[in-house]
Amino acid sequence: MKNITDSFVSLGHWPSASSFGFNTDILATNPINLSVVLGVLIYFGKGVLTDLLDNRKQRILSTIRNSEELRRGAVEQLERARSRLRKVEMEADEYRRNGYSEIEREKENLINATCDSLERLENYKNETLHFEQQRAISQVRQRVFQQALQGALGTLNSCLNSELHFRTISANIGILRSMEEITD
Repeated sequence: MKNITDSFVSLGHWPSASSFGFNTDILATNPINLSVVLGVLIYFGKGVLTDLLDNRKQRILSTIRNSEELRRGAVEQLERARSRLRKVEMEADEYRRNGYSEIEREKENLINATCDSLERLENYKNETLHFEQQRAISQVRQRVFQQALQGALGTLNSCLNSELHFRTISANIGILRSMEEITD
């Protein structure tokens, strides 16, 4: 133990060549040990390391090839999708144009049908007004005629005596009979 602690205490001390032991001087032994280990690893591990590196290289190249194939497939799918998108957009534009023209046609048809309906309603209204006017005129004529007839009868009754009254009625009956014969 004394030997170990002395070596840590005195870093400049080298053990003599005649004795065999462990050199615990880290700064002196590490480069030598590392060069020996590296030499052994390079000499014996060269084949294994070459095989590992070749396998890794092949895996990387295979992964790159697979990635390239996947990229090509993705590019082809993207182009097909873009082509389908263009086709669908063209169809949508066509449907939109046809839809707008169809909407305009339907709008025109609806406007025409509405105008026709309004015209028919206006005609019906005018006919109804004309009919109501004719009916009102007819009713007014009847009332005027009745009132005139009642007034005339009242005037005749007050002015005529019974003999004049009888002659007037007979004359009127004669006129009505002659009119009846003409119509037959």
